[in-house]
Amino acid sequence: MQRLRCGDKFATMAPTTTLITTSLLIVVTYQFLHAIYNVYFHPLSRIPGPRSWAASRIPFVRALLKGTIVHDFQKLHKQYGPVLRIAPDEVTFADPDAYNDILQTRSGSTPFLKDHIWWNRQPGQPESLLSAIDPDYHARMRKALTPGFTPRALKAQEQFIHRYADLLVERLREKAASSKAENGRVELDIWPWLNFTTFDIFGDLGFGESFNCLQDSKYHPWIALLFKSVEAATWVASARFYPWLEWALMKCIPPSLKKMQKDHYQQIVDKVRRRLNYEMERPDIMSSMIRKNDGENDGLALPLDEINVTFMILVTAGSETTATALGGIMNYLTQNPEVLERVQDEVRQEFKQGGESEISLDSLQSLRYLSAVITEGLRLCTPIPWVLPRRVPQGGGTVCGVRLPGGTPVSIQAYTINRDPKLWHRSESFLPERWLADASNDLSSPFFSDARHALQPFTVGPRNCLGQNLAWAEMRLILAKLLWNFEFTPHSDASKRLQWEDLRTFLLVEKKPIYVGLRLRQ
Repeated sequence: MQRLRCGDKFATMAPTTTLITTSLLIVVTYQFLHAIYNVYFHPLSRIPGPRSWAASRIPFVRALLKGTIVHDFQKLHKQYGPVLRIAPDEVTFADPDAYNDILQTRSGSTPFLKDHIWWNRQPGQPESLLSAIDPDYHARMRKALTPGFTPRALKAQEQFIHRYADLLVERLREKAASSKAENGRVELDIWPWLNFTTFDIFGDLGFGESFNCLQDSKYHPWIALLFKSVEAATWVASARFYPWLEWALMKCIPPSLKKMQKDHYQQIVDKVRRRLNYEMERPDIMSSMIRKNDGENDGLALPLDEINVTFMILVTAGSETTATALGGIMNYLTQNPEVLERVQDEVRQEFKQGGESEISLDSLQSLRYLSAVITEGLRLCTPIPWVLPRRVPQGGGTVCGVRLPGGTPVSIQAYTINRDPKLWHRSESFLPERWLADASNDLSSPFFSDARHALQPFTVGPRNCLGQNLAWAEMRLILAKLLWNFEFTPHSDASKRLQWEDLRTFLLVEKKPIYVGLRLRQ
């Protein structure tokens, strides 16, 4: 009887094992045949690129999760050229012409819309300026926000930028005068201080209250959580390529994390509410959202929920990116003493008579070398090293002379373009001289043939960076005040000096310490 029962059990298990084996064989065979199709018969099969990336999305996702994706793209572009197939259905470009072909709106043609995989709004949240895929919807939101970012508005907002640039100088003076300083010189990580400044500026301009990072000499909890969530966002984006995996990932989010996300968002909602309840008028960004005697949207330029989520996004877009560029510039300046000395002399000579009080946004416009330093910093340390995908419109489209089928995701590799030796003389070197007038006018200049039009740190088209005037103002003013007040040197330990090329990209650029030596100006 026992043997019969064992035999029955074995007889029952055998068909089950066979079914599992057959199912696995079918899945493996399907994946293999699908990979063969992708490599040899897919409509994109003629596009250059490694076969492993063409066969499957897995190499792309692996590079994305490792944070090496822009560096991997750069290597592949060197091997395969400016047009590169990076997945079975996706193409990326390291050609300056791609900016206009993909991002500009042309009369009589259908625009390339944002790829929903990257730009879809968060579940349960309304559309924001960044997530809005529909062009008309985006245009309505941008029109409402634009008055807060005009040159005229910036002139009225200058006082806020000065306030926090001066507070940054005050905090660094305290560091230089502290007991830890040796002979008046201290070595510190400059990057957090730059982040403190840009986040405080946008907090005041956006919500009428700063994040008090400079005041407390530490990150506000909201900002600290933001930085911690960046890498997690990369995992979420990766999961969207596999809907079943995204579904499972969303189901696995613990209630505590969901509550943390809700609380994170609620802090912005509360800041917006407090700012909208101000009785006095302020020349800040939020003021453009308030329309007195307008019954629509309770007197607001946009529905309140759209304002909440848009300003949450703008905190990052308007702060983290500017701090990234500033950090990169300071890193290159301290490692290039000749450049540092030249731009420092320009600032100090310009305001020699009137002193620091004469430093203003208008007066800084005439400092050509300072502008060149910032521009070169934007080239090598672009805060957005990879312009995320748009979709080729239905019916197909042409990018850089290549005809592509409708629905194809296409992106732009700013990091690769900005370091392409075919476009730039000594492309990996920090050389602000390439942006001076002589470089473009003098045939004998080694920089005469540089493709200056290839640099588009704020992108182009109807979705270009709304806050680029503010970003330029912050970079000019903060750098000028730092160069006026302090002497900067590289860190004494060469092993602690950051190589920008070593930073990974998790949608945003990775943050590692930028150690500099600092002493008060003699």
